[in-house]
Formats: sequence, C-alpha cells, structure tokens
Amino acid sequence: MATIMPEGEDVKKAVKWISAQLEEKNNEPLSILIEDAVFKFDLSPKDADFLTRFFGKRNAEK
Repeated sequence: MATIMPEGEDVKKAVKWISAQLEEKNNEPLSILIEDAVFKFDLSPKDADFLTRFFGKRNAEK
C-alpha cells in the first residue's frame, strides 16, 4: 500500500532526513527525530502528524 506524500517540499526533505538519521542512529527514538525535523524544517502540526503516521506504518511493515 503506497503512502501519499504531502505536496510540501519541506516535508519531503524531513522524510529523507529522518530516514538518514534512522540509518545512522538506530538508538535515537523516532519521536525525538520527528520533533527535531519539525523544528529543522519549520513544519506544521499537521506535517508532524503525517511524519508520525508515515514512520509508524513503515516500522510496522518491518
């Protein structure tokens, strides 16, 4: 099942950044990475919810 990406370029950058961080820092909690991405890319609460759902589904599929 494909996940629809939001149109915002910053959200796309955040997804790529979080993915890279997860590969580098496996011990860093996802919630912390999402919080860092929200501030780093100046994302809205709606974008933060998307990231939480996106990575939650991704982890569930593993």
